[in-house]
Amino acid sequence: MKAIEILFPVFFMMLLGWLSRKRGWITTAQNEGAKSLVFNILFPLLVFHVLMEAELSTNFLYEIIFLDVAWVIIYLIGKRIAGPVSGRYARLAPFLLMTCEGGSVALPLYIALVGAEHAVNIITFDVAGILINFGLVPALITKQTSREVAFLPLAKRIVTAPFIVAVILGIVANVLNVQHWLILGHLNTIFSNTMSMATTPIASVILFTLGYGFHLHLSQLKPLLALSLVRIILCGAIVGGFFLFFPELMAVKVFLAGVLLYFACPTGFPVPLQIGALCKDEDDESFISAFISIFIVLAMVVYTFITLDVMRT
Repeated sequence: MKAIEILFPVFFMMLLGWLSRKRGWITTAQNEGAKSLVFNILFPLLVFHVLMEAELSTNFLYEIIFLDVAWVIIYLIGKRIAGPVSGRYARLAPFLLMTCEGGSVALPLYIALVGAEHAVNIITFDVAGILINFGLVPALITKQTSREVAFLPLAKRIVTAPFIVAVILGIVANVLNVQHWLILGHLNTIFSNTMSMATTPIASVILFTLGYGFHLHLSQLKPLLALSLVRIILCGAIVGGFFLFFPELMAVKVFLAGVLLYFACPTGFPVPLQIGALCKDEDDESFISAFISIFIVLAMVVYTFITLDVMRT
């Protein structure tokens, strides 16, 4: 029941976006404006807030390094098999294989399952995804969409990107224990309420825009299912890597549940915003939305399994 309570609003927002397109309630320009708002302002604020409050432990750093290396390897694998697996969507496929959506799917499900005190497990995985989504992905997309790529302008673009700035400032604020000083100055509640108001609409807006672009064609079914199978296998390999490199953590049932749930989730929601430059038409946008929808359903199935089996005492 909890899975339905959490995931029904997800599908509702996507349905609302789809209806808005079909009925003409929202124009394409307005939809793109919403994406720009989330991408350039709201998401960077969320990244800063999460990193500022995260517990930076040794395991935290090791997990991030492991995951980022894994995502890079998956991208390289995706590049090699994208053509045979996804056909005309080959330029999108490698990006859809990387990262998982923690904040809007995995995290609320995980908190409902084990409590907010264990949320740092999912946040740690998401920090690794943030570095990929807003460091590696923009560089790769720039390389694909530009005929000539000069290193210094590209490096400047990456370093000054809102998300990278947010990552740097978030880590600095964490190291300097800015939250402690906010508490001493009785400003913590004001800061938290401000961040909450600024970041709460993120998931809703992204899901709305995903639904706006959804229009499934029968010709998409074969590449969708093939690419979904590849992602399941590759994410399964990452889970296997956790057993290999972090056996003590995986022996803890709460951590194991977080790993299984997280890697069953859809591609990180920032990805559709990032790879928009690679979309040639509405069919490409529809393929992305359909692919993410498949894994939202998978996340619900895995959540149910964990609830009934893995977490059973």
